[in-house]
Amino acid sequence: MIQPTERFYEADAYRTAASSVITAVLPQAGGGGRVALAGTVFYPEGGGQPADRGTLTLPDGARLSVLDVHEKEGVVWHTVDALPAAAVPGAPVEEAIDWAWRFDKMQQHTGEHILSGTLHRLFGAENVGFHIGAGAVRMDASVPLSPAQLRQAETEANRFVWQDLPVQVSYPSREALAYMTYRSSKEIAGQVRIVTIPGADACACCGTHTATTGQVGLIKIAAAERYKGGMRLAVLCGARALAEVQAMQARQGEIVAELSAKPAETANAVRRVHAELAALKYAQYGLCTQLFDALAATVAPGQDAVFTVPGLDPDGLHRLAVRLTEATEGLCAALTPSGTGCGYCLARRGGDVRPLTRALNAACGGRGGGKPGICQGSCAAAPEEAARFLRSHTVE
Repeated sequence: MIQPTERFYEADAYRTAASSVITAVLPQAGGGGRVALAGTVFYPEGGGQPADRGTLTLPDGARLSVLDVHEKEGVVWHTVDALPAAAVPGAPVEEAIDWAWRFDKMQQHTGEHILSGTLHRLFGAENVGFHIGAGAVRMDASVPLSPAQLRQAETEANRFVWQDLPVQVSYPSREALAYMTYRSSKEIAGQVRIVTIPGADACACCGTHTATTGQVGLIKIAAAERYKGGMRLAVLCGARALAEVQAMQARQGEIVAELSAKPAETANAVRRVHAELAALKYAQYGLCTQLFDALAATVAPGQDAVFTVPGLDPDGLHRLAVRLTEATEGLCAALTPSGTGCGYCLARRGGDVRPLTRALNAACGGRGGGKPGICQGSCAAAPEEAARFLRSHTVE
């Protein structure tokens, strides 16, 4: 029977190191294994929060990297990259967590509490899913929320950050718990740990949190989408939120330089460029129509028509091939150069170009297909090579 692990992180989330003793070792095939300790500063994965990382150092100086941490039946197991001979039950170890990793999770987790409590208080939204991912905190809210409601909740949540409120941890008795109002109040076996942020949130939680809300720094909803009748949010807190704001500022600077516009006028500048592009596309469409008509006029009835026109997009290729079929019952092929070869569209009035398309794909490293009368795709060959193949492999 392995003794339960004392969890130092519950009493002090800011404790980064501790001395302890190995209580059990489970080697794994291929090296490494799992180690249980009498007490640990390492938070095990759970409650939406990833496990801590860090090191265990043996008396002989051997340092084991802690890659993952999990709890099972009261025992916290530390997955390590190596198990030297000195790593045996009874051996002393020095623990050290990766503090930057831990504090990031503390900021994200505390920010999630504040935002979840705010969404619940303002709009009755329940947090039905939560995970601290590598890029953002994923939060699933039970009800749909408008952009205006999300902005309201974001602003309100940050007001709690600015107040620098204490983040309180308590262990109420079962009797006291029965009279408390808190989130995540499903039945929990054993002692319930309540995390309270005055006015913002009260929730049953086993994770690590900052000592005050001010240490969260900033709460930012980075993205939101409808999900299972509610909302899925991507949330950034603390250093992550700052990094995103800095990245947004850098992107804004590039846009400002490209558009030669003041930061406050970028939207209008984009609309202007979009209008100009739409006008150019309209003009190009008309010019292409004239060009396609002129090319079709050079084709005699029954003659094959294979043309290469630079700069055509897939729609342009399709339009040219269709226009050529109006002039001839022979093979009609529209080709255009691309960065890696060429794009193509094959057509034949009253015929089936699928066999020829398959042959072209096989011979020229292509991909594509379609209906009997018209097929479209791309290949690795240059337009000239594709044209030669088509002229020498025309099928009836």
